[in-house]
Amino acid sequence: MSMKKLANAFSTRRDLASLQEIPNVGPSLAESLERAGIKRPAQLKGKDPYVLYTTLCKRTGVRHDPCVLDTFISAVRYMEGGPVQPWWHFTRERKENRTRWDTRMSAGPVRKRVGAAGASRARAHKPKS
Repeated sequence: MSMKKLANAFSTRRDLASLQEIPNVGPSLAESLERAGIKRPAQLKGKDPYVLYTTLCKRTGVRHDPCVLDTFISAVRYMEGGPVQPWWHFTRERKENRTRWDTRMSAGPVRKRVGAAGASRARAHKPKS
């Protein structure tokens, strides 16, 4: 890739106006980032995604799915100049740093994460014995 194209790619990232313009970030994840204190894409540069995830969980009082952390990592890495990668590309990084985010999560009043919506519905319709 030429330096001119590379420079344009980075300037385009800096000019993003909406969190949803970041790869892997849709309406739900944009809302999660906002709850963690991020309002604009440029604010992600230099942030610790593990701290953002912990902040989200503490503010909502729920331990969110770890895939949310994977997506936070992908968004931070992208805004710091990394390549576009699917969010699951960062699962290995999260797992390698498990003690880092587990320790943060254990220090505070956060309920265990809620199951998937489908699992909740399945339990709700389970016949009584």
